Amino acid sequence: MFKINDYIMYGMTGACKVIDIKEEKFINDTQKECYVLSPIYSKNTIIKTPVDNDKIIMRKIHSKEEVLSLINSMPKKDIIWIDDERERNYKFKLMLKTGDCEDLIVLIKSIYTNKKKKTSLGKKINKADDEIMKSAENLLNEEFAISLGINIDEVKSYILNHIPQ
Repeated sequence: MFKINDYIMYGMTGACKVIDIKEEKFINDTQKECYVLSPIYSKNTIIKTPVDNDKIIMRKIHSKEEVLSLINSMPKKDIIWIDDERERNYKFKLMLKTGDCEDLIVLIKSIYTNKKKKTSLGKKINKADDEIMKSAENLLNEEFAISLGINIDEVKSYILNHIPQ
């Protein structure tokens, strides 16, 4: 269970701060304990979700040490590619929904590598791949920014400056 002021990753919404935990009444008059979440990068939004919500992945944000370890491991991550667009889209969306940083890194690295290859051949990247890559980058950047105590716009250059060559 999370505590007030914890930073968490909340599904595809991204980084949120737990601002309260309170009882809420639902449509069928049942009372449930709920987290009141404030998305960090989406101002004027409040999310109320049951503490026992098992439909959306909620997890604590990685520590700075864990993020630095993830950055160090980036060059060793294998890329994956599935030629069948429908199958790839399905697999990549499943990986994206896990919110697992290692999966997000593999997604970004895989799509970026394919994008470079296609661009050099004068071809366009698949729109669905591009959207998945942007979503993965957004989730990763939000988490890394909070863990590293930097602005979200600085995450990409931070990674490039700290990734082992």
